[in-house]
Amino acid sequence: MKSKNEKKRGTLATKGGPKGKKFSLKNDPFFETESKKRRKMDYEDDDIESGGSEEEAEIQGASDGNGGEDEDENEIEETPGEIRKRVATELLDKMRAIARKEKEGRDGDEEVEEEEARDSLVAKILQQEQLEESGRIKRVVASRLKKPETADGFRVMVKHPHTVTAVALSDDDLKGFSASKDGTILQWDVESGKTERYQWPSEDILKSHGAKDPRGRLKKHSKSVFALAVSSDGRYLASGGLDRHVHLWDIRTREHLQAFSGHQKPVSCLSFRQCTTDLFSGSFDRTIKYWNMEDRAYIDTICGHESEVLTLDCLRKERVLTVGRDRCMMLFKVLDQSRLVFRPPPTSLECCCFINNDEFLSGSDDGSIQLWNVLRKKPVYIVKNAHALLPAGQNVEQKGSENIPDNCLENDDHKIEGYNFSSTYSWVSSISVCRGSDLAASGAGNGCVRLWAIETGRKDIQPLYDVPLMGFVNSLAFAKSGQFLVAGVGQEPRLGRWGRLPTARNGVAIQPLKLL
Repeated sequence: MKSKNEKKRGTLATKGGPKGKKFSLKNDPFFETESKKRRKMDYEDDDIESGGSEEEAEIQGASDGNGGEDEDENEIEETPGEIRKRVATELLDKMRAIARKEKEGRDGDEEVEEEEARDSLVAKILQQEQLEESGRIKRVVASRLKKPETADGFRVMVKHPHTVTAVALSDDDLKGFSASKDGTILQWDVESGKTERYQWPSEDILKSHGAKDPRGRLKKHSKSVFALAVSSDGRYLASGGLDRHVHLWDIRTREHLQAFSGHQKPVSCLSFRQCTTDLFSGSFDRTIKYWNMEDRAYIDTICGHESEVLTLDCLRKERVLTVGRDRCMMLFKVLDQSRLVFRPPPTSLECCCFINNDEFLSGSDDGSIQLWNVLRKKPVYIVKNAHALLPAGQNVEQKGSENIPDNCLENDDHKIEGYNFSSTYSWVSSISVCRGSDLAASGAGNGCVRLWAIETGRKDIQPLYDVPLMGFVNSLAFAKSGQFLVAGVGQEPRLGRWGRLPTARNGVAIQPLKLL
């Protein structure tokens, strides 16, 4: 029995292979992972890939006809990383040119410094600019400002058919934007004054871009604009007004991109966060909404005001400063989801703006200007009757508080004949600060724009000059370089018709500023 089993095992071991050799699974074709057919296909594919050459690519490209030309015509859009690299390179070249010019100005016969020394100077300039933009260092501009030479004051550069409600400038100070109550949005060149108009799309296109149907008796969207804002990269222009929408425009093509719905009442104010495409919008519905224009996305709704939001402002941080008709100013910290409430004396605030991350200004309807600090809930300094109601024909070209007429009296205490007793014309309707500096400007309907020096150490505001400008100054914007000031002026206030100046001209006025 035993011999039979051994015989069978020997037969099985030798079956399927040569005699005297061990059986291995590796040699068995059944356990091969790839078939011959598959190997053949892979081999052919490899031959095809390795057979490609530059000559064949040229022949193939020639056979495609105009395919290469079409690719050249369709420009490839830059990625965000490429845009940042290009902007950084341009800025570095600009700083190097400035450093080279400074070196040549000191001594034209000296040789140009070595690359390392020049780069160190460039680094110092960039660091100084970064500190100024962040608010850690304040540029001294007010003490170097020359008295305006033009007796006629502002020069009207752009005309509008109706009252101008908003003006804005691009970061490079080359382009300006303005809007009026009739819905006209103009883009103009600061140097030449050449204007280009933004065309509103049809109702069907607006609906396709996200606009909702008008409410109430309105049969179509109102084009009246109350606010404008320009992104730091110069790509987007945002507008808001009576139709409750935030409209996004492409500055390069002046085309309407999208309409953002969400507010239940008119949009009264807009502001882009610096160096981003994040946008804040304030409305009469008492809310502030947070958007991202790059992604065309709604982010958040910020609540806190008990009445209409009139003005807002923001810097680089995710903080937004707002004023409303509830007689209070609020600083919202978006990331922390918290707020600081600032309450002025019994008055209604009309406008506000940041000086830096810790200080800001506000203007009220009683003609006063307040200086605030983030550490105090009450004003640090108040200038009462900042825009005195001047008699007709009085010249306003003085410097210093002692020459300002009736500067210490309240608006209702004027005793001089010829003064306009209506407080509407002394409302501080707009206020602006030259970013990173100690120079500010305020406007009202009393016939002048007033320039101020902000003295942080003494915590006060000192008047500099009055520049004549007839009409309601509804919006102000300083050039980032501090070389000029732009004002949007009209016959009526921005958000209503509480007063009217028929002799005023509707348009955009510019005032050059010269430094010592």
